[in-house]
Amino acid sequence: MKPLVYMMRQDDPFKCTAAKLAKFRLAESVKFIRKTSIVLNPFSQEPVMKKDVEIADSVCAIDCSWERADEVLKSQRLIAHGIGRRLPAMLAANPTNYAKLGKLSSAEALAGALYILCEKAQAEAIMDKFKWGHTFLELNSNLLEDYAQAESAEQIAQLELEYFPHLNSDPAQ
Repeated sequence: MKPLVYMMRQDDPFKCTAAKLAKFRLAESVKFIRKTSIVLNPFSQEPVMKKDVEIADSVCAIDCSWERADEVLKSQRLIAHGIGRRLPAMLAANPTNYAKLGKLSSAEALAGALYILCEKAQAEAIMDKFKWGHTFLELNSNLLEDYAQAESAEQIAQLELEYFPHLNSDPAQ
């Protein structure tokens, strides 16, 4: 599974995890999203699941500012080409949003998706590039293992509610 990043260049370039992944060739920076690529989109109804490897050959994180995510990710022009999937609930480990639910950096999002897609070594290689990277995998270790074993969207929703009982049934909130 090939990791991709679509760079919007809205954040501080020195803190941009996607730029670092591209620099070290752990992810490819793209200007166009392929139809065979899973596009990580929090507004998608379908979660990333291990069976997605049957329909996709890559996973793409849209690297944009959290302040502008609504505007960017609801743009049909940007995400219409790929296979939209949301990440199941996970905790961030990056210094800016530590332990915040769902406030993942692009690197965390890619690593989480790759782990669920049974690309554990790739996920670890991505997180190894960051001082705090191992913390993301440790913080979410049980979650990631359970999500990677889930066979359906319903199982993932059930796991999210087991780990985070305060979540309601609407993944966009």
